[in-house]
Amino acid sequence: MKLFKILPLILLMLVVSCSTVKVATDYDTKVDFTQYKTFAFYKKGIDKVDISDLDKRRILRAIESEMLAKGMTKSENPDVIVNIFAKSTKRVKVYDDYNYFWRPWYYGPNFGTRISQYNEGTLFIDMIDNNKKELVWQGIGSGALVMNNPAKKDARIKEFVGEIMAKYPPFSK
Repeated sequence: MKLFKILPLILLMLVVSCSTVKVATDYDTKVDFTQYKTFAFYKKGIDKVDISDLDKRRILRAIESEMLAKGMTKSENPDVIVNIFAKSTKRVKVYDDYNYFWRPWYYGPNFGTRISQYNEGTLFIDMIDNNKKELVWQGIGSGALVMNNPAKKDARIKEFVGEIMAKYPPFSK
């Protein structure tokens, strides 16, 4: 009976652990990020990104939502210009299985190999000081991608962007 109480918690932990986004950021330590109040997207750079237009729009909407939530406004004459870059890599994991389990006809060790394939995406979000034309902040997020369902893809992109943008601006509380 205890197993039935613990099982939902175990499943939740597995789902949460599978959906993580690894995030790294870098920034210019000499920049005062409180000076940035407005933003715009760098259309020329975004047009060169080799992903579908649907995914570009999903990413840009998610970034815009995060920036607006941080109190910034979209402008024709922005303080910072936002650019993105994305790439996808096919990953393969090989697991050597050695475990004991019960089958109706056999109990004993299981020897074998499992192979898992998935796509890993990496999203770069760059903040460029519009006056100096210099990169001042970069956030990078990577993790497994969901490719088969538009609603799941939308949610995954929002998660990617949310995790990355949680680190912008640096030193924010």
